[in-house]
Amino acid sequence: MKKLNQWIDRFAYSHPRFGIPNLMLYIVIANAVTYILTLFAGSAALSFLKFDLYHVLHGEVWRLVTFVLLPFTYRPISLFIMLSFCYFVGGTLEREWGTAKFTLYYLSGMLFSVLSTVILSLATGYYGWSLSDAYYINLTMFLAFAVMYPDAQVWFYGVIPLKAKWLAWADIALMAWNIARSVRYGAYASALAAVVAILNFVIFFWEDIKSILGIQSRQRSRQTIQFKSAVRQQKKAETERGYRHKCEVCGRTDADHPELEFRYCSKCQGYHCFCSDHIFNHQHFTK
Repeated sequence: MKKLNQWIDRFAYSHPRFGIPNLMLYIVIANAVTYILTLFAGSAALSFLKFDLYHVLHGEVWRLVTFVLLPFTYRPISLFIMLSFCYFVGGTLEREWGTAKFTLYYLSGMLFSVLSTVILSLATGYYGWSLSDAYYINLTMFLAFAVMYPDAQVWFYGVIPLKAKWLAWADIALMAWNIARSVRYGAYASALAAVVAILNFVIFFWEDIKSILGIQSRQRSRQTIQFKSAVRQQKKAETERGYRHKCEVCGRTDADHPELEFRYCSKCQGYHCFCSDHIFNHQHFTK
């Protein structure tokens, strides 16, 4: 799992142009458009966008992607609140990770959601099980946000202020209860599908999950410990500045140059940020 994490980071650093900038903006707009269409044509008219194994096996391969364009609720106020929240969470993750890694995370969520439905179909022999929204993808996206910003204040339905970590634990508890209920009533395929659907979060945050569960690696370098400590200090200092990232070489910030991408070098001792022009072209910091 650790090697897979490292491969993901290397790929994102080596392919900074990979992915779709502002991906969540396009998905949110698509959800809003499909909702408006359902007001005139009804939700059944857009059933050709849902994913199910039967139609994919009969050549309708676009369903592998288009299911994320469908709204996950048809209540206008709830949809507006949830789409606004998804845009905020997705945009925050993209700014923190960069377009390449965030796109990988979202695509991974799509892949495992599709895989969960395929498992369910094959296990039951019924190929009509469908994916009609991006529920699990949005869930894992929020879990990622909660791990990175556990103390961020989130307005639950725009009314109740709660910390992100408490909402995340509530989501996990609800999901665990649904899985336990599925197992109790013999719906093992449904339980397995739910577990498979969140594997992308487990893969991307395996080290954080081990830390939360108290599973510590026996071999942790001193540099790694210093790096993680510096990460916490840096995030605390971000609220006191007018920018999030600043290049250690040229001094440019994400506030002054939003077109640039910024990365942190894990080979430097401490928490040092560099723009895309200098991430591979700088002298490593040592103490």
